[in-house]
Amino acid sequence: MNDLAPRYYPSGSPVSPVSRFGGQPVFIGVAALAVIVLGIGGIAGWRAYSGTAPELDRVVASRQLQARATQASEQLVEKTKGIEATQQESIDQLQVVQDHLQTVRRLLAAQQTDTKKLSEQVATLTESIDGLRQSFASARSDDPAPKVRKPGRKHKAVRSANRKRGSQG
Repeated sequence: MNDLAPRYYPSGSPVSPVSRFGGQPVFIGVAALAVIVLGIGGIAGWRAYSGTAPELDRVVASRQLQARATQASEQLVEKTKGIEATQQESIDQLQVVQDHLQTVRRLLAAQQTDTKKLSEQVATLTESIDGLRQSFASARSDDPAPKVRKPGRKHKAVRSANRKRGSQG
């Protein structure tokens, strides 16, 4: 029941020399352990000799990234506050401009109302003047020849007497 593979392989056998170590697992384990110990020792020696450890570099790099991120965040907050302040100033200025615009509109509406009233008054006065001209023209046409007086001495004396009375009283 117990069929084991022979330990000695003839030279013409299909088994390779590497498979011959398969019969000695202790030697393979010792060799692998020696390679691992030498590798770890070499890495530790290299780190000790060079003075730099990748873990420390990674910690320093991560702290620098955190500091940069914090600084960028603070700058972003400051810029946001600046934009908010500028926006509030713009809103205040816009409100002042809107108030001025409403005042100007009210004044313009009042001026337009006054202009309409004045235009109506001018039209009424123009009609009255035209009516007076027509009545004067018709009164002139009814009177064939108006008498024209020539100012004489008597008329001049009355005028100068009227002037003297006006200046005294």
